[in-house]
Parts: sequence; structure tokens; C-alpha cells
Amino acid sequence: MKSLFILNDPPYGTERSYNGLRLAYALAKREGEQVRVFLIGDGASCAKRGQKTPNGYYNLESMLKGLVARKAEIAVCGSCIDARGIADADLADGATRGSMEQLASWTTEADRVLVF
Repeated sequence: MKSLFILNDPPYGTERSYNGLRLAYALAKREGEQVRVFLIGDGASCAKRGQKTPNGYYNLESMLKGLVARKAEIAVCGSCIDARGIADADLADGATRGSMEQLASWTTEADRVLVF
């Protein structure tokens, strides 16, 4: 089954993106699941390379890397990263610049769409 996760919230300050990635990872571990994550709005910052969090605190860059290791696809809204001054080279490993056209395609291809 194909699942699309759309994350709108910033990486820290709320736990919505964190919880969305937790669920995405749980699904990605299951046989036959295809997981895609699209980061948009403040969620684009979740893919910023070099996040440093206190010991014992979750790190969304690490969570994205775990998803990529499970063959999940991660795309980040291009205009959203531009607006936040994040260059393509600043994206976490495995995250790529995306577009509304890509999000539209991923949406029509998905069996389920989850928005956080």
C-alpha cells in the first residue's frame, strides 16, 4: 500500500511532525508498504541538515535518515525552502527538492494521504 505523509509543522516547538515521522517509520518497516513524505510550509525545516538537539531529545534529521534507509522517498517544497533560505545543499541526506506538481502526482498515486 502507498502512503503519503504531508508534514506542515516545524521540526521543533510542536510534536506534529515528530509524530508524523514516527508513524511513517512504523509503516515503512512493514512488508509491502511504500512511504513518501512531503515537507511543506514550516515542515520544510524538518529536512535541514546539521540539526543539533540536546541529548535525549528527538532529532528529525535522524528520523528522516531512518526513513530513507527504509526506502522511503522524502521531498521538500522548493518554494518553501527558498523562502526560508535553505539551499538544496542544506537538505538532509536523501531529501530532495520537490514541487507542487510532484505533490499532486504523489497524492493521486497514494492509497492514503495523512496530513500532520
